[in-house]
Amino acid sequence: MVNRSSEADDTHCSMAMNADIDTVVNEEIEVHEEPLLSQDVEVSIKQKWECNQCDKSFPSNGILIKHQRTHNGEKSYQCKQCNIAFSRKDHLILHQMTHREKNPYKCNQCDTAFSQKSILINDHRTHTGEKPYECSQCDKTFSQKSILINHQRTHTGEKPYECNQCDKTFSLKCNLKIHQQTHSGEKLNQCNQCDKSFSLKRTLIMHQRTHSGEKPYHCKQCDKAFSRNYKLILHKRTHSGEKPFECNQCDKAFSQKCHLISHQRTHTGEKPYECNQCDKAFSLKGNLIRHQLTHTGEKPYECNQCDKAFSLKCDLVNHQQTHTKPYECNQCDKAFSRNCILIIHQRTHSGEKPYECNQCDKAFSQKGDFIKHQCTHTAILVRNHMSAINVIRPFHRRVIL
Repeated sequence: MVNRSSEADDTHCSMAMNADIDTVVNEEIEVHEEPLLSQDVEVSIKQKWECNQCDKSFPSNGILIKHQRTHNGEKSYQCKQCNIAFSRKDHLILHQMTHREKNPYKCNQCDTAFSQKSILINDHRTHTGEKPYECSQCDKTFSQKSILINHQRTHTGEKPYECNQCDKTFSLKCNLKIHQQTHSGEKLNQCNQCDKSFSLKRTLIMHQRTHSGEKPYHCKQCDKAFSRNYKLILHKRTHSGEKPFECNQCDKAFSQKCHLISHQRTHTGEKPYECNQCDKAFSLKGNLIRHQLTHTGEKPYECNQCDKAFSLKCDLVNHQQTHTKPYECNQCDKAFSRNCILIIHQRTHSGEKPYECNQCDKAFSQKGDFIKHQCTHTAILVRNHMSAINVIRPFHRRVIL
């Protein structure tokens, strides 16, 4: 026999429970329809992970923990195949690749191989010329995101890398590392062929190339090679004609930033390089060095093929070319010690005369001849001016008398 009273009670309880659940769900829905947190609270949560050793803050606890390792020097990620340890897991992973195949990522356009895929991608862009990273404040583009970030600091003036021993700040981490070694004076990287030592390993590697003569950076448009990558970049501009550094006071442009800085001093009259033995000052450091040698008489650059010595390296280089004639004319059997002389000689074959006088229709193959010719116009003007004065003077005397 069914107990109807019990069944009714169960039904009532079920309905009441469902009503309570609906009420709770509706209340929850109403609560969730409202914004959980105001914008101010969200911002405070993003910035609440603060370092207790400096004034930096981070959006997550994980990033804060990584940052704190820069203070305490903790390196919790250790390689199982050697005893090297790292503060970050991704750095350990990159290191572990050195135990496997040394350079597993190979470029299909040249014979170079790399240890990391990201480096291969960057190399690929040197072949294609791709520059996907564009500056939002100017029209410059870059092949690597890191280079774009460094460039953007030239607009913002940001210097996020602080020295913990003084108040200096730097826009690049590598510059901070170089600076920090000025406090310690430590130079661990010693050359095994001479007594020089260096604070950075890459500086030692570049120095060692002066002993070995190694030039690993090759130009793909000619047969020249260079010991440093930046020299290859500058050389490539001689082929492309690129002049990325523009003067904001005139229409001149330059292939190197140092040339732009030197040029800008012609506008400002700035002469930052002062001689410590007299009161002369110079706009270029090279001019100061050249001047200081007049005080000492020093000639540190010696020719290894004869007994001549020079006070400037450029003079030695020019002299050494007198022993050899590497620049050959492809239209006759003549050879020259300097490329500029070869260029002038080749104009005798082509008939090219690039130096045109803007006061008459004459043109010249050499700049020296062009300058001499312009002086003939100046001399004529001077003679005409003097003749006019001689004519006016007697007339002027008669008027006075």
